[in-house]
Amino acid sequence: MPINVEYRGPAELPEIIPVFPLPGALLLPRGQMPLNIFEPRYLAMVDDALRDGHRLIGMIQPDAAHSQSETQPALFQVGCAGRMTQFAESGDGRYILELTGISRFRVVEELTVLTPYRQCRVDFFAFVDDFVARKGEDDVDRKTLLKVLTEFLKANRLKVDWEGIESAPTEALVNALAMMSPYGVAEKQALLEAKDLKTRAEILIAVTQMDLAKKKTSGDPPLQ
Repeated sequence: MPINVEYRGPAELPEIIPVFPLPGALLLPRGQMPLNIFEPRYLAMVDDALRDGHRLIGMIQPDAAHSQSETQPALFQVGCAGRMTQFAESGDGRYILELTGISRFRVVEELTVLTPYRQCRVDFFAFVDDFVARKGEDDVDRKTLLKVLTEFLKANRLKVDWEGIESAPTEALVNALAMMSPYGVAEKQALLEAKDLKTRAEILIAVTQMDLAKKKTSGDPPLQ
């Protein structure tokens, strides 16, 4: 994980962070997420995050079911803060970023701000285990996870680097598969809010098995 700052606990993170609402986007601790930033309000967010030294952005999903405004949708109560660990200018006004996940957070309140982007007061203390790398790996049923992944790849005619998968630490494997999974907002939120790595792996297995069963009974074509 390429990062220059070691965060040892919730107290080392600011209680107010900018948030980037993005449906279907799942960031998890120690995971990497590429971002292509082009909207003026989020270009301003990146500038401010670089300026304040924390370089943190809170990734969070809009909660469409409870939204009354398309321009200011409601937010789910749990997101994940990431630190900008790569930054580049595209030459055409965009920023190309990579975020490295630090910790999940719970929204305490959304603030009324003058910035064009949204900001929230957040609580990291509910997710203190996020600061411990590889915690709970031994409880994950890795064999079943790989079996279901094999079935998913076969059903969708996809190929992967099996050598890389088999050598990956279990935490990195579970979180990477969860982040890359082609599921919807509700499933991504469930994966994010899982209480531990074992539960996240179980949710991922269950959702994938349901998806495979649905495809078999409906005759849906594989992913393109």
